[in-house]
Amino acid sequence: MPDPVPHSPQSSQSDPATLSKVHRTAFSASRGWSVDEFAALLASRHIFAVEIAGGFALGRVVVDESELLTIAVTPEWQGQGIGRALLAEFEQVSQSRGATRGFLDVAADNMSALSLYARANWTESGRRVGYYTRSDGSKQDAILMEKHFPLG
Repeated sequence: MPDPVPHSPQSSQSDPATLSKVHRTAFSASRGWSVDEFAALLASRHIFAVEIAGGFALGRVVVDESELLTIAVTPEWQGQGIGRALLAEFEQVSQSRGATRGFLDVAADNMSALSLYARANWTESGRRVGYYTRSDGSKQDAILMEKHFPLG
């Protein structure tokens, strides 16, 4: 059983293999991202990762916009505040890199993530119909969300 008190998020030199394993475990109903995909993303100076035992968030800041590329928490760590801590750290790092607003997309059936984002004051801004393909071949819409970050 994991320790119920999450560790502080860390921005660090992330290991693509570890991120891929966590992502595959967290998103077992979809195609997890490969080691090569994570390595290619992490090679960009615009990409950053924050990590806590059991999860991570991967983001990108370009000029004044930030995008949450993915946030993943393994099932045994879910429900312990790790997603909330990762999202807060993602927002803080985004702002420290000059972002004034953030964007993300989330599967319309991912109720726990939608609840997390709503509690953190992210708002729906659009929808991509049939964007996600599940491992069983079914399609799921993506809800587009955004948030304006406070200045200063």
